[in-house]
Amino acid sequence: MKPIVLCGPTASGKTELALELARQTNGIILSADSRQVYQRLTVGTAKPEGTWQNGAYLVGGVPYHLVDFLDVTDTFNAGTFKTRAQELLDKNLGKQIIFAGGTGMYLHAFFVGMDELPAGTPQTRAALQTLLETKGKEGLHAELAKQDPVSAAVIPPGNVQRTMRALELYLLTGKPASELKSGNFFKLPTQDSSFWVYLNWEKDALNARITERTEQIFDGMADEARALLSAGYTADTPALKSLGYPQAIAYLHGDLSRAEAVERVATLTRQYAKRQRTWFNRYTNALRITLARPEDFDAKKITREILSRV
Repeated sequence: MKPIVLCGPTASGKTELALELARQTNGIILSADSRQVYQRLTVGTAKPEGTWQNGAYLVGGVPYHLVDFLDVTDTFNAGTFKTRAQELLDKNLGKQIIFAGGTGMYLHAFFVGMDELPAGTPQTRAALQTLLETKGKEGLHAELAKQDPVSAAVIPPGNVQRTMRALELYLLTGKPASELKSGNFFKLPTQDSSFWVYLNWEKDALNARITERTEQIFDGMADEARALLSAGYTADTPALKSLGYPQAIAYLHGDLSRAEAVERVATLTRQYAKRQRTWFNRYTNALRITLARPEDFDAKKITREILSRV
């Protein structure tokens, strides 16, 4: 019984569809969301509301794994996701497994594989931050072009994060990042190992959903941020760097009005959704569910289509 993978941008309905699929198949869900892992953040991460019973997080009776277990001060990454997800698959042999989430790198790491590259160090990060502050992003990219012209040719000068990571790999290993990578990044999951479904919303319709959801969740997000700050956590806490929470904190501090904060969160979410669409479009062998209007999203109907194809 191959896993079903539901992917797509934020606000596309992955959670609702995953729950319907799980109910229809008596399956379990594995979340592939880098922010729903955190405890104490539910509204702002669109984590499905559930309860912990006998060591399992249940949403309407459906086991929903890899959510609501991580302390807000901890971090999580694709490698850890891969390990935890495999453990869950091994424990649930014979069950229909449904992966659902928008963190594409987690899904890619599990089903295709990612290169095992060395982690950064405080020293390398400090050196690169100093280079960025003194020479700017153009100077940072020029340094990458000198040390690793292949990587510099494919990384835009404005993408500071990727530029710094490529330079960091060079500092750590003495080899260009382009020589360290195996090419797994560009591969597709095999169709006999998993069945992928991509919720392909038209841009304007998805943006409308994002705007509506941001308005609905913002006050709850602000309440969650307020509770953590009141408990002594700082704005630099890893969980509070999640999309939307810095703007909620700015609102709580009086630096932004509510309307300004909501608009900024919506804008950032739309930008994130655009990056997700770019990432998930690579999976050309996925079943694409095209959605143009709110009424197009019918979880029961889509579930029937998926189950007829698996």
